[in-house]
Amino acid sequence: MKVGIYGRSFDDSFIPNIQVLFNTLKFFGWEVSVYEPFMAFLQPRISMSIEPTVFNKYEDVKGNVDIMLSVGGDGTFLETATIIRDTGIPILGINTGRLGFLASTSKDNIKAALQDIKDNKYRLQTRSLLKLVTDEGLFGEDNFALNELTVHKKETSSMITIHTYIGDLYLNSYWADGLIISTPTGSTAYSLSCGGPIIVPGALDYVITPIAPHNLNVRPVVVPDSREIRLKIEGRGRDFLCSLDSRSVTIDSAIELTVKKADFEINVIQTEGQNFLNTIRNKMMWGLDRRN
Repeated sequence: MKVGIYGRSFDDSFIPNIQVLFNTLKFFGWEVSVYEPFMAFLQPRISMSIEPTVFNKYEDVKGNVDIMLSVGGDGTFLETATIIRDTGIPILGINTGRLGFLASTSKDNIKAALQDIKDNKYRLQTRSLLKLVTDEGLFGEDNFALNELTVHKKETSSMITIHTYIGDLYLNSYWADGLIISTPTGSTAYSLSCGGPIIVPGALDYVITPIAPHNLNVRPVVVPDSREIRLKIEGRGRDFLCSLDSRSVTIDSAIELTVKKADFEINVIQTEGQNFLNTIRNKMMWGLDRRN
């Protein structure tokens, strides 16, 4: 088994847990490759009795890694997806802090999760992505998002107008601070904080959610992910912010944005006892009120 590890810096309280991770990988005899900046962070903090190789980009892991461990939170998981892209390499999210929707393996369950993988007691949950198509080729090869595309005002406090079309049909002109188009995975992220619905993984939908709309009767809309969504933006300023997950670029009003379903999916490892419904119930603290 060839294991890749992508991660960010973390609090010192997590050091014993990351030591457990490396000790378990050594015990299993698995080959290990670590994201190079993360390796530089780890070396002075833990004892490595193995000699991992390092990687930096997509080309380094394609064909060279069987599974990828994402060590951090949901933001780290999104960054891991940009390394994995269309390789199909399954990702296990290990959370260094609070429970995440994507990084759902707690620090106390690292050894058990790796044992489940070794014993083949896990399943893969596929997560769809969206991609952004523009004549200008914004974001280059990283023109996809696991969570969402967001357009937002940048240089003014005034609201912007986002003319939105589903296919060739006009939907609405949103007068707001911005607009979110999220996948089912992203429905529990920025979209949820703006009043959007929760969509379970595997649903073939997008959610269009306005950010602080001027008209309070404008609500989020769920549309099939088989349809293209086109956006045209205007406002008092010329420049606007366009984001795919954590990556952002500045665009002007001449650019038309087209959102389509990406032609690949991300495989998320879920070990025994892990599933989206358990995660969301615990994350949202449903049922803690005794009246429920």
